[in-house]
Amino acid sequence: MRIGLFPGTFDPITIGHLDIIHRSLRLFDKLYIGIGRNANKTAMFSEEQRLAWIKEIYNGNTKIDAVIYDGLTIDCCKQVGANFILRGIRYVNDFEYEKAIADMNRSLNNNIETIFLTCLPQYTSVASTLVRDVLRNGGDVEQFLPEIVAKSLRAKA
Repeated sequence: MRIGLFPGTFDPITIGHLDIIHRSLRLFDKLYIGIGRNANKTAMFSEEQRLAWIKEIYNGNTKIDAVIYDGLTIDCCKQVGANFILRGIRYVNDFEYEKAIADMNRSLNNNIETIFLTCLPQYTSVASTLVRDVLRNGGDVEQFLPEIVAKSLRAKA
């Protein structure tokens, strides 16, 4: 069985993330979206909120599940039975950074392969970091978010 893990902070999940997720489904029998705890980042949204958004977006889709994890991504792969890590690439510098991580993961566990998908051109500027910056400054980010997330943010406003 081909099981993938798409790790990230998803703070918040964006339409760019959805693009990568939807296009990867042909590659995997099961895809886990792994919400990783990153000690170097201060999250805008709680892990529970991010998990709830993902679960609601993919409610009823048995090929997709989501988990919150701490520590090494390859350890999360072991926990969910994933033999692939999925990463999205927007720009060349993304690839250089992601390749270094993939090489390290392969050194730690050579049974787990990393697969890179490039995002569609219309999503290259969509990044959670930029979305958070716009949100903090009172801007409208709805065009960058799944409807479920946008609706949730409108309800809290």
